[in-house]
Amino acid sequence: MNPDLGHLQPYPFEKLAQLKAGATPPAHLEHIALSIGEPKHASPRFVVEELIHHLHGLGQYPLTRGNEALREAIAGWLRRRFGANVNPATEILPVSGTREALFSFAQCVVDRRSNPLAKPLVLMPNPFYQIYEGAAYLAGAEPWFYPTPAENGFLPDFDSIPAEVWARCQMIYVCSPGNPTGAVLPESAYRRLIKLADAHDFVIASDECYSELYFAEPPVGLLEVCAKLGRDTFARCVAFHSLSKRSNLPGLRSGFVAGDANILKNYHLYRTYHGCTLPPPTQAASAAAWSDEAHVIENRALYLDKFNRVLNVLDNALDVTMPDGAFYLWAKTPIVDTEFTRRLFAEQNITVLPGSYLSREVDGINPGAGYIRMALVAELDECLDAAQRIKTFCQTL
Repeated sequence: MNPDLGHLQPYPFEKLAQLKAGATPPAHLEHIALSIGEPKHASPRFVVEELIHHLHGLGQYPLTRGNEALREAIAGWLRRRFGANVNPATEILPVSGTREALFSFAQCVVDRRSNPLAKPLVLMPNPFYQIYEGAAYLAGAEPWFYPTPAENGFLPDFDSIPAEVWARCQMIYVCSPGNPTGAVLPESAYRRLIKLADAHDFVIASDECYSELYFAEPPVGLLEVCAKLGRDTFARCVAFHSLSKRSNLPGLRSGFVAGDANILKNYHLYRTYHGCTLPPPTQAASAAAWSDEAHVIENRALYLDKFNRVLNVLDNALDVTMPDGAFYLWAKTPIVDTEFTRRLFAEQNITVLPGSYLSREVDGINPGAGYIRMALVAELDECLDAAQRIKTFCQTL
């Protein structure tokens, strides 16, 4: 067996199930799950109809690169949303959801032969999406966690990372808006990171799957910053996008990577062996989704209303504020996060995710400890019910 499998830690939801084991919540209260970031708003009808209309395409093998219509639709969206002129023939690859792509990308990019005395490093935020860590290990690299502390608005300080770390870095994951904090990387952070990538020759993998869930100004993207800098080749820069959150289509398993053509040429080669291609009906439905913005605006309005009303209920009950983006509340707990989670389930039949399960201890500090992540993905009434129960629970502490 691959020895690096031994480095993989249980997924947060496995730990959560163990934490809840043996607890018996009140039978009269319906269970409300705020733990999993699975969108519950209705999928766009026109996308579903497009999928059904093209079911005859199941009789064809799809191309790894996807069909031209899908890549053109993606290129059009990138141009409208980020002002980035991306070549649909060489700078875009459709993928079966960003989770799959974020994981496999590291195995394509990392050169484990680079230093026989020290493994290459893959940098990632802390707290973080656990796929990054597993991807690093199974690519033959070591994860290196950079902090995103509350005192810095849950944003990283790239200048605080030691030079010897950058020297070993082959790839860095950034996530904006962030999971779990919702923090949005400013343009200045992307500009600094691009300079560091040029100086130390590493790849930037920008996870932007929450980019269309925001509550003020649209978050800036990596390719957008490249375009502003005149980096028409998007050297060392690759962005990841998905329809799961933007369009409430998590079951479609459809996203894309875009950026540096040289990197994507090799990633395309990798994917021809990897075998994850989008079925023709999925490609047709995806092209329709990327070509429409009205449903995205409606979806964003639903989340904004939900966040405002939930936060109004939780005011003075829990230390939590409106995030810049995504659909999570990152709340500070008055007691240990795991104890808060277990007791909330036992007393109010609500499941949240302890922040310590989304982080790794570095220098004796787990930056997620003392927080919980709540996904406001359910319908409004259910979220408001959950908020009222959480308020009631907090008043007993």
